[in-house]
Order: sequence, then C-alpha cells, then structure tokens
Amino acid sequence: MLKVSEQDKIKPLPCWLPVTALLPKYFILGLPRTATTSVCLATLSLGFRTAHTAYVNRAFEHANVIADTPVFADYAQLDTHFPGAKFIYLNRARETWIPSIRQLLLRMFDNLTSESGGFNPVIKRCYHEIFAPIERETIMCDEHLWHCYLRHQQQVLNYFSERPEDLLMIEVGQPGSYQALYDFMRPCHAADRAGDFVRVNQGGKVTAWKQIKHPLKVESTHQGRVETLFYQKGR
Repeated sequence: MLKVSEQDKIKPLPCWLPVTALLPKYFILGLPRTATTSVCLATLSLGFRTAHTAYVNRAFEHANVIADTPVFADYAQLDTHFPGAKFIYLNRARETWIPSIRQLLLRMFDNLTSESGGFNPVIKRCYHEIFAPIERETIMCDEHLWHCYLRHQQQVLNYFSERPEDLLMIEVGQPGSYQALYDFMRPCHAADRAGDFVRVNQGGKVTAWKQIKHPLKVESTHQGRVETLFYQKGR
C-alpha cells in the first residue's frame, strides 16, 4: 500500500464539485515508465475521473483522463473519436528510462510473447507496436530501446505539429512540471496550483495504481474482463 503521507496528498473531492462528465477528455500518451501513474494521481486530486489503462469501453466513457495502454499506441484513433481532446506527453531522461523500461519488459516478456494466453490482446498489440521486435536480445540493447523511445516521440511531435495547443510536454520531477499540468487542464475546483507530483512505482515497482482508493478512480476492466474497444471494431 502507499504510505499514509502519500495517500493524504490524494484529497477527496468536495461534495459541490460539478459533474465530471462535462469535462473534456485528456489522454496521457507517455510511454510506460515515464511517470504515468504519478500524473494520474495528480489528476485525481485535481478533480478528474481517471483511468490508468483502459481495456473496456466503459472506461473510455466514464473517465476524463486516460493514460498508458492503449493511449501511447492509439492516440491518433482516440483523437478522431474525441474531438476537442487534449494530450499530455511525458518525457524521461535516457539514463533513467532505459534501465526502468528494460526491467519492465523483462518482467513482461513471457506474457507478451506467449501465443496462447499471457496478457490481453490490447496490451500485446500496443507493446509490440512500440517495442518490436520484442526479444530478449533487443530488450538488453540500449540503442534499440532508445530508438523506440525517440521514434514514438517523433511520431507524436509530427502528429501535433499543426496543433501545438493540444499537446502538453512535461517531465515529471522537473521544476514547473506540475504547474504546467495544472494550467493545461484548468481544474474546475480550487485545487492547489502549488502542489507537486507524488512519486510512486520507484525501484521497479508497478502496482501503486491498483492500491489506490479514490471516488474518481475508473477501473480499466469489467471484473477483470476486457472487450473489443469501440474504435477497433472492423479493424
């Protein structure tokens, strides 16, 4: 579980808060291990229904903020289906991201590459689109991993090149990053602009989100089940 001091920073919402269904969609399209969970904790505190990963249509319907899988791979399709949506890209320095993503990919390897079972099809598809070929040799190659990172980053920059106002780029932990997020999202209640991100999932941990209890947290599955996402039908 998160430490009490960290959970205390995820403040419950006042009862007078307006219905969050009226808020726009925000998609966090940073790659895994770029502090997506920390940003999701911040958006909960700012009053947004938040899903860290989404594998059922209900999550897309109810959440104002969606992060990680499948957003980092499917942001263009989501942009088409949600006119007016805003996007948040997360940077991370090479020297810290590479060992972190390597540890994650090695941990996920068997479930990503299994032809029978393993992770759900959405996870497999998204990771293979970004990190292919997923082999133990490529995971151990710094240049391959960083090439995947830079290719994804450049694709995002190219996609939003004529719409810079719809894309925020921040690096969690850098001065002013939280305030930039606050100004970009413009929360509708009196949240503290002088706040900061809660650092979680450090030291290779990846389970912090599962342990969060918050009225605005949106589950990514329906009782553990996934479904064909609305924008994938007919593919």
